[in-house]
Amino acid sequence: MAPRRCRRSTDIRRGPAVAWSTSQLAELAGTTLKTVRHYHKLGLLEEPARSANGYKRYGVTHLVRVMSIRRLTDLGVPLADIPSMEAAEGRPEQILRALDAELAADIDRRQRMRREIAAVLDEGVSLGLPADFGAAAADLPRAEQSLLLAYSSILTPTAMALIKEQYSRPRDDVAEEFQNLPADAPEDARRRLARCLVAGARAQQEAHPFIKDLDAASRRDGALARSVVAQALVEFYNEAQLDVLRRLHALLEAEDPDAP
Repeated sequence: MAPRRCRRSTDIRRGPAVAWSTSQLAELAGTTLKTVRHYHKLGLLEEPARSANGYKRYGVTHLVRVMSIRRLTDLGVPLADIPSMEAAEGRPEQILRALDAELAADIDRRQRMRREIAAVLDEGVSLGLPADFGAAAADLPRAEQSLLLAYSSILTPTAMALIKEQYSRPRDDVAEEFQNLPADAPEDARRRLARCLVAGARAQQEAHPFIKDLDAASRRDGALARSVVAQALVEFYNEAQLDVLRRLHALLEAEDPDAP
């Protein structure tokens, strides 16, 4: 009897179908049970067939789908944009380019944040000052720092740069006197101080004409900008300092009655 030859079958023997529970699917995909259920709720993941006892039975297609969704979310694609990307038939350039631009902006923002934190830690910059002031006014009293911070909400970058430049210079005796002027300073001291401030204020106006006009120096609505200035001055200057500023304004207005 001739020996029987072993015939190699070209058929792939299939093992029994294996189904996974929701928690097993989540574990395989490296995510959470809550996330899988959220994908179902959004319609990103089809509901699987259920066994006789009502439990969901997931297969490898569900695993691939969940991992594909996670791949896109790891790149920063919002879940709401995933259907649009898939409908683009392999050409999701517009969404990806917009996402890349957002990431670039976020990187710039984070780098700026790190520079500001380093300035606070290494240079003693005050957190109460506008971000770009550096250490220029770090030794100012808290009230005056708050005043500058309020101004930064309305003034243009050019105007704020001018203020920063002023505070970067050593303060003269007149500026120091105004800064330390007590609320009960006598009238003659207020009058004298206002006159001493005229020359410097006039020089600033000549060098930077826009500072005579708050509307020109502001990036906000005129009425809104004026309300910020008025409230900030009253809040952060005492009565004697406010009186000096009123007297200074009157002296400048007498020299140039047509000024805004």
